[in-house]
Amino acid sequence: TPAGMMMKFASETTKPFVDDYLLSQEVRDAVTHNYIHIHDKDYYPTKSLTCVQHPLDVILKHGFTAGHGSSRPAKRIETAAVLACISLETCQNEMHGGQAIPAFDFYLAPYVRMSYQEEVKNLEKLTGEDLSDLYNIDIDDYLVKDLTGLEGKERLEQHAINKTVNRVHQAMEAFIHNMNTIHSRGGNQVVFSSINYGTDTSAEGRCIMREILLSTYEGVGNGETAIFPIQIWKKKRGVNYLKEDRNYDLYQLACKVTARRFFPNFLNLDATFNQNEKWRADDPERYKWEIATMGCRTRVFEDRWGEKTSIARGNLSFSTINIVKLAIECMGIENKQQRIDMFFAKLDNILDITAKQLDERFQFQKTAMAKQFPLLMKYLWVGAEDLKPEETIESVINHGTLGIGFIGLAECLVALIGHHHGESEEARELGLKIVTYIRSFTDRITEETKLNWSCYATPAEGLSGKFIKQDKKIFGIIQGVTDKDYYTNSFHIPVKYPISIKDKIDIEAPYHKLCNAGHISYIEVDDRPSGEVIMDILNYAYKNTNISYLGINFHIRYCKNCGEYLNSNERKCCKCGSEDIQGVSRVTGYLSLDERFGPGKYEERADRISHSSKKQNYSMV
Repeated sequence: TPAGMMMKFASETTKPFVDDYLLSQEVRDAVTHNYIHIHDKDYYPTKSLTCVQHPLDVILKHGFTAGHGSSRPAKRIETAAVLACISLETCQNEMHGGQAIPAFDFYLAPYVRMSYQEEVKNLEKLTGEDLSDLYNIDIDDYLVKDLTGLEGKERLEQHAINKTVNRVHQAMEAFIHNMNTIHSRGGNQVVFSSINYGTDTSAEGRCIMREILLSTYEGVGNGETAIFPIQIWKKKRGVNYLKEDRNYDLYQLACKVTARRFFPNFLNLDATFNQNEKWRADDPERYKWEIATMGCRTRVFEDRWGEKTSIARGNLSFSTINIVKLAIECMGIENKQQRIDMFFAKLDNILDITAKQLDERFQFQKTAMAKQFPLLMKYLWVGAEDLKPEETIESVINHGTLGIGFIGLAECLVALIGHHHGESEEARELGLKIVTYIRSFTDRITEETKLNWSCYATPAEGLSGKFIKQDKKIFGIIQGVTDKDYYTNSFHIPVKYPISIKDKIDIEAPYHKLCNAGHISYIEVDDRPSGEVIMDILNYAYKNTNISYLGINFHIRYCKNCGEYLNSNERKCCKCGSEDIQGVSRVTGYLSLDERFGPGKYEERADRISHSSKKQNYSMV
C-alpha cells in the first residue's frame, strides 16, 4: 500500500543514519563486516522497545486513553474481545516487536459471567419473573444443551447459558478475524500478536479456551488458516496434562486444533527453569506467576528489579552474533583444539562488542519520554502508571531484557569439527559448550551491570539469508556451511538432515534451559497429522526431557475458492476443481503464505523433510 511503501522508504533511509550517527566505531565495524546484526535497526532512532506482555485486566477493568477520546471498561464479552484487539493494535504502533497477552483465559473469563448475567436480565424483562437467584449460581461448565424436556427456571438458566456460549464463540471469531485484518504500522503489517492460555480451570475460563480453539479450528473467512494471533497452550501437571486433570479435555482439543491449524504451540510450565515458587493451585491470580511467551519465542521471566513474572514486561532490544563466520575464520588452523580455542577467543571479543552495542542502545532508549508511548507507558509497562508525560522512562525500563542471540550453530560446528550436532556426540558436546559460553557471558554481565541480560536462540527470519550471502562473497562455497541460501535457525538440527522425532527432541531440549531469552523446537511431520500424533509427540517430550517450548510444523494447502484442504501433491481442488490453491507454512515463528517467504526461507521450506512418516506411540499414560 502507499502507507506501506512510505514505511519502507523510511526504514531503508534510516539504517545508514543509524550507522553514521548512533553507533560507535567498533560496533559499526562489527556490523559492516557481518559479525553482528542489530535487529530492527530502523527503529533505533525512535527509542522504541521490542515487545510487551499486556496486563489486559488493567485495560478491561479501567478502560484507557491513547490519543483522542477514551475507552470505557468492558461489561460484556464482546467488548472485552474488542478491547483486547485495540490494546494489541495500538501498542504495535509504539513498539518494533510483537504484542502478547499472557493469560487470555483468566483475563476474559469474568466477562463470560457478566454476559450470562446480562442474558438472565433479558429473560427477566421477557418473562416478568424474578430470576435474581440465577445470577451467581455455580455453573459447572458452559455447554450448549437442547431445551427439550427442561421446564421452569432450569429451562431459563440453560437458555441463558446457550445464548452466552454463542456470544463467546462469536466474540472469539471476531477477535481472530480482527487480528488478521487490522493493519498497524501505516497499513504495512497486521499485528504480530500472541495469546497464552490453558490453566484457568473456572467454567468461564474453560468456555473462553474452548471457543477460541473451536473458532481457530473452523478458520477465518472461507475457512483459511489464521496467521495471527499465535496461540500458546500453557501445559501444567495437575491442571491440564494428565487424564484426571480438570482441563485435560481442552488439552486434547488443543492437539486436535494444532493438527489442522499449526496453533496452538505448547509451553511447558513444568520445565525446571519455568517455575515460580509463588505459584499455588488455589490462588485465583496464579497466572501472575506463570511464564508466558511471545509466539515467535521471546521469553521474559526473571527480573533483577522486581517480581519473577512475564506480565507487563518485555524485551528492550536484541542483537545476533554470526557464530558461523567466527568458525569459518578458524578453519585454516590444522590442530583441532587450537582451532576451537581460537573460535572461543573470537567469540569472547564479539560478545564484548555486542554487549557494548546493546548497552549503547539501552542508554539511548531510556532517555525517551513517557508521552512517546501513550498506551505502553501509562497502562502496560510495569511501574509506568505513575510516570508523568514529560518524565523519561529511565526509572522503569530496566525491568525489560537485553538479548544476545546466535544463529547457525549447525554450520558453526561443521566448520569447526566437520559435523553438526545431529551427526555426532562430539558435536553435541561442543554445541552445548558454545551456547553455555554465551549464556555464562550474559549471566556475568547481568551481575556486573544489574540489568536483565539473556541468551537468545535467534529465529532469523531474514537474517539467516543476509549473513550467509555476505559470507559467501568472502569465503565462497563451503560444503555443509555456505552451500545453501540460509543458515540454520538458532540451535536447530538442519532441516534436511534425516532424524527421528525422538532424537531431535533429545538433542535440542538442553538448549531451552540455556537460551533464557527465548527458544523453540519444531517437529516437522507429514501433511494433515492427527491430534493423537501431536499428543504422542508432546507426551514424549514432556516425560523424557526438560524441554520448554514446542511447535509442530507441516504444510497446509487449501482451495481459495471453496476452502477445501488438499494434500501436498494435489494441484487442483478435489471438491470444486479450482486451481487457485494457497499454501501456508511456518519457517520462522510466524505463519506465512508460501509466496511471501524471502529467498533464504523459501529454500529452507523446500529443504525440509518430515522427521517421521508414521505415528510413534510416546504416550506416558
